[in-house]
Amino acid sequence: MFNKKTVKDVEVENKKVLVRCDFNVPLVDGKISDETRILGALPTIKYLAEKKSKVILCSHMGKPKGEYKLSLSLKPVAERLSELLNQEVKFISVPEVINDDVRKMIESLQPGQVALLENTRFRVEETKNGEVFSKELASLADIFVNDAFGTAHRAHSSTVGVTEFLETAVSGFLIEKELKFLGEAVEKPEKPFVAILGGAKVSDKISVIDNLLQKVDALIIGGGMSYTFLKAQGYSIGNSLVEEDKVVYAKKMIEKANEMGIELLLPIDHRISKEFKNTDPTLTKDANIPDGFMGMDIGDMTIGFFEELLLSAKTVLWNGPMGVFEFSNYNKGTYAIAQTLANIKAITIIGGGDSAAAVTQLGFSEEMTHISTGGGASLEFLEGKVLPGIEALNDK
Repeated sequence: MFNKKTVKDVEVENKKVLVRCDFNVPLVDGKISDETRILGALPTIKYLAEKKSKVILCSHMGKPKGEYKLSLSLKPVAERLSELLNQEVKFISVPEVINDDVRKMIESLQPGQVALLENTRFRVEETKNGEVFSKELASLADIFVNDAFGTAHRAHSSTVGVTEFLETAVSGFLIEKELKFLGEAVEKPEKPFVAILGGAKVSDKISVIDNLLQKVDALIIGGGMSYTFLKAQGYSIGNSLVEEDKVVYAKKMIEKANEMGIELLLPIDHRISKEFKNTDPTLTKDANIPDGFMGMDIGDMTIGFFEELLLSAKTVLWNGPMGVFEFSNYNKGTYAIAQTLANIKAITIIGGGDSAAAVTQLGFSEEMTHISTGGGASLEFLEGKVLPGIEALNDK
């Protein structure tokens, strides 16, 4: 699954190249509020333009469910891309995404020029991997490049269907990077390999825990999911978030880790509150949480405990915050872990989603080896699942 051809392995000059990007960016009053995903797509787009390809970009945005919604048009993306590339990115907004006007626009492209199609999810067939739409997309190009890791776990027309009708289907630089770091981290990590899992729910991470226990030397569990594990060990957790139906599973995982000789670290103290608000925190003296209180973040002793283990790591994979990091009083654990990872001499991989957002917001993104662009895709990858959007690409 990891050894896929990239844009550098194929002849792209004078070819029409359809590139699936992830331009699913947040818009506030029609303006892009975070352009991380657009910036992530630039190396592949620039490479193709410099190699004199005729570049046709496509992406989804939001969930229009096959309806044309002006608020989810990719027009702001086309405008921002035009600025970033210092050339006009040609764009026509039509509900059917592809019509005769769009085809004429593509036909008129000169080598090195770039066009962007409208939101692929304006077509109801996109998410159903419909053959007609897949064929229409493929008919525009000679080569398909997938550079949207965030949607690689979905078998849609623009990620998988199009590869049925185009013989050459390769990865862009973003997917190449994801496969290198996530793939190598999970399959052949430099040891000791430590995984940190956080976030709210155990149920979201069951398969990830199962898969990682076969590969890690130590596993740190923080965030909301830790209270289910602590309850399984007999600690009192007050009113903290708990998945009662996963307590038995948590107990089994603790036993499994012990049998395999894998360190499984849980919080030994907490920042707690009586309500789910940005109140002044109370620190517990140990792993128990009194009645009437809920765990909101890891405590200072836990931070030291987790940091001590991380200092000896050679590869660290982090997915999920250590507390309610949106609240300034309860982002201490997440901040401390991010700061530790920024300072250690190890391969540090942030597995998408909230932990990626946290690292970026807290200002540590430059210090990390790799921040994954895929939320759900990263998780499924870490579970050991085959991602259809990757599998569909040509092998080396």
